[in-house]
Amino acid sequence: MGKANRRALIVLAIGLGLLPVFVSSDYYLSILIFIGINAIAVMGLSLLMGYAGQISLGHAAFLGIGAYCSGVLTVKFGFPVLLAFGCGVFLSALMAVAIAVPTLKLKGHYLAVATLGFGEIIFIIFNELLDLTGGPSGLSGIPSVGLLGATVTGTRAFFYLVWILVLSLLLFSLNVIHSRMGRALRAVHGSDLAAEAMGIDVSRLKVQVFVLSAVYASIAGSLYAHFVTFISPPTFGLFASILLLMMVVIGGSGSIWGALLGAGILTLLPEYLRALKDFDVLVYGILLVVILLFMPEGLFKGLTVLTGRLRKK
Repeated sequence: MGKANRRALIVLAIGLGLLPVFVSSDYYLSILIFIGINAIAVMGLSLLMGYAGQISLGHAAFLGIGAYCSGVLTVKFGFPVLLAFGCGVFLSALMAVAIAVPTLKLKGHYLAVATLGFGEIIFIIFNELLDLTGGPSGLSGIPSVGLLGATVTGTRAFFYLVWILVLSLLLFSLNVIHSRMGRALRAVHGSDLAAEAMGIDVSRLKVQVFVLSAVYASIAGSLYAHFVTFISPPTFGLFASILLLMMVVIGGSGSIWGALLGAGILTLLPEYLRALKDFDVLVYGILLVVILLFMPEGLFKGLTVLTGRLRKK
């Protein structure tokens, strides 16, 4: 990890640490919490898409697995929250392996359709397991997070919990992409055949990064469940997967920092589009088209290039 990334991480950590001192509104802190939750899921998807070159249209299913596993185990069976978190991560990783082994041999739109099918299967399961998930009515009464015998209550405490996890996973992600594994992922993104010729086990690497992205999503889903304390299947449907994909593309699929930027923009945007009701989808579409036309590498890369040009002038 370079000095620039290290400095940016330190500045971000200090800024986030001081932010609740100046922002007293629970509403704004809640939005920042949702940005953090989305950022965790999008960082994992960015590793999968931007660095390994694999497309997933069913990634919200892993959020749902984490959320429902954590929610059901704590509500129905009285599991401790941390143990339920761990079970959600394990189940998501297990499902990711089961899906990755057959599907990651596919490429392009075939892979996209396969992951889309997986997402729809999980969505149907959430709807049909009425005794466990509550079906279309959802699951309520999910308890707050407990750590070291203390319960994380209040928006401010949950804000710190979420963003400590975001910063920790961001640090881990930056180390991954600047490691041997990161270089191997970029080689696979460029060409499977060339990567294999250099001695990289392409199939194994694809499975590993898919599982890693699923674990990120599961953590995000569990955090969502214990913050909102209510979950229902539509939250983890096709539109949620497409929204995660848009966050990666708009922020910049080849940058972890772009994932954070994309998560922030598309989490804030709905707050300003409530008056449009069902027409907000048009705004998402227009934004995506504009970014792809004028900043095909994403907002983060585009703004970085623009800032460099302005400095030269």
